Amino acid sequence: MSDADLDFLRQLSERQQQRPEPPGGAPRAGRGGRGRRRKKSRKGRRLAPFIALAFLLVVVCGGGYVGLTTINGMLNPPDYKGEGSGSVTVWIHEGDSVALMANRLKDAGVVKSVDAFIKLATKDTRATSIQPGYYHLRRQMSVKSALDLLLSDASRAGRLTIPEGKRVVQILPLLASKTHIPLKDFQKAAKHPEKLGLPSYAKGRLEGYLYPFTYDPDPKATATQVLRSMVDQFKKVAANVDLEAKARDLGMSPGDVVTIASLVQAESGRAEDMPKVARVIDNRIHSSQPWMRKLQFDSTVMYALGKYNTVATLAETKTQSPYNTYVVSGLPPGPIDNPGEVALKAALEPAKGDWLYFVAPDPKNKITKFTSSYPEFQKLKQELARNTGHG
Repeated sequence: MSDADLDFLRQLSERQQQRPEPPGGAPRAGRGGRGRRRKKSRKGRRLAPFIALAFLLVVVCGGGYVGLTTINGMLNPPDYKGEGSGSVTVWIHEGDSVALMANRLKDAGVVKSVDAFIKLATKDTRATSIQPGYYHLRRQMSVKSALDLLLSDASRAGRLTIPEGKRVVQILPLLASKTHIPLKDFQKAAKHPEKLGLPSYAKGRLEGYLYPFTYDPDPKATATQVLRSMVDQFKKVAANVDLEAKARDLGMSPGDVVTIASLVQAESGRAEDMPKVARVIDNRIHSSQPWMRKLQFDSTVMYALGKYNTVATLAETKTQSPYNTYVVSGLPPGPIDNPGEVALKAALEPAKGDWLYFVAPDPKNKITKFTSSYPEFQKLKQELARNTGHG
């Protein structure tokens, strides 16, 4: 190949590497233009490492700042100072974790951050003992001040405990005093049992179904809502002890079981006596002797009379009332108080024994004695008379 041919091929190759002609017929750059572009390209390549390094420094510095800010926020989460001001009610739910409690406090404006409360809780394990319920707190409190109030009974909003064996007429004033809802509102609500969610076997009677328990009613609740929550608690316990199925197995209605439980609650001095009292009731009401089916419980006489003595006088035992088991055979028409879970279980599972009588000869010390012998029963009654002064 000649030198002319080589020169032709070189020029052809250079023309193919040139950029296409721009729109509008702008002239192509000559060789001089190509040289200038190469110079600029080389200069850009020299600056590229410095640009990349600058960009990397920005990213690293920015990331470091964000990282340091995040770490500082974790180590020193934002917190208010002091005991706060104003008033806010916070509901701590059953089963709440510390994190959930912290979120409720943050949402209510009590604490400044969730992390601050969690951090304190990891150091002060008392936080895990916070009980469910409503609390009167303040806004913008330090987490320490908030925790102190959550651990104080003084901040609890209307928490109340209903003891076992109380009657409805005793429970209503107690509810009124603790919730600050007028007593007349509770009395009115109690006259409308159809609004309280009673089970069908209650037959519209409230007695026996206001379950003894510790409650944290909503400060904004009505009397009807408070009573309904107590009935709901009874139904939960009834389901837990399988009341309806076990009553059916015993050939009884669930309502009769609740009535027996109320008698057991009233007549038992101690929890361990309850299954025995239940057995006496069962043996008596199923006795082949008609006269034995009269339970002759003083507690039923007191209920009929609206009194609270433990021992009835001879005159009182002659009171004409369907609740007086000295007069009527079998069970009274309904419960005489509101029994707890132990009494309900005892009514469903009486102790084994042939006892037909029991006497509490020493009521002060809650001592109850059981017997199947009538002469022994008479001796126990004499002992009771000596201790109490009742004949």
